[in-house]
Amino acid sequence: MSTTAWDPAQYLRFADERTRPLRDLLARVPTLPHPGEETVLDIGCGPGNSTAVLRERWPHARITGVDNSAPMLATARAEGEPDADYLLADARDYDPAPARPDLVVSNAALQWMNRSDRRPRQGPSSPKAGEEGRADGHLDIVPRWAAALRPGGVVAFQVPGNFDAPSHTLLADLRRSTRWRALLGEDAVRAGVHPPARYLEALAAAGCDPDVWETTYLTALPGPDPVLEWVKGTALRPVLTRLSDPADRAAFLAEYGRLLREAYPAGPSGTVFPFRRIFAVGVKR
Repeated sequence: MSTTAWDPAQYLRFADERTRPLRDLLARVPTLPHPGEETVLDIGCGPGNSTAVLRERWPHARITGVDNSAPMLATARAEGEPDADYLLADARDYDPAPARPDLVVSNAALQWMNRSDRRPRQGPSSPKAGEEGRADGHLDIVPRWAAALRPGGVVAFQVPGNFDAPSHTLLADLRRSTRWRALLGEDAVRAGVHPPARYLEALAAAGCDPDVWETTYLTALPGPDPVLEWVKGTALRPVLTRLSDPADRAAFLAEYGRLLREAYPAGPSGTVFPFRRIFAVGVKR
């Protein structure tokens, strides 16, 4: 699978809406073990909007943002949090242990950390009912993050819980259709998450006191085709990376945009887009 090409400007078109879940997540993070001298890791930091929020909460911390996209990191350095350190690395393989962090945060990134060579298991060991997307390859990351923490440290992350929403199911159906299967198919997207209970279990097994919950935001998006513009910054990125031919890309976006307009009709207050998120905080015992 080709490396996904990320577009910082497209992602940040809805910066406030994308950052609100992070603020709600951090509101449940308790006082860290070394006030005023915290070491904070922002894994999957993207264009630095999350890193800037971490700086607001911990102004004197040593903050390091980790991401595998050079364009995203360039935006983070210039427009996100210029005083943070940044590391170009694959978050799936990054080892946080040498940093001895007080806090490991991941904002809307863990769902992308699934191994592309994994496939859903079959038979008695299959994923639990309700598992969303292709989530086999990231659950083992959570205990690695927890193990790296100092005593009393915190791991906190939030992921989308809307893989069964029309924005995602329509995309999956279109990707597998006769017209697009050869270009896209199943391997064009590897994102996926687990039900909230699986994250609670993983944190508890990793020696953390877990706090796990979910919220659905009803976001009124303005302008024409706003749901399409939203997913062009996130869920559509692997597909757009595959569609290198401009004509193919335009045809796919036209077809997908029509389906989204039917699923999410515009109303007097804009286009209402339900935005379900799963949150998890674990305090190391």
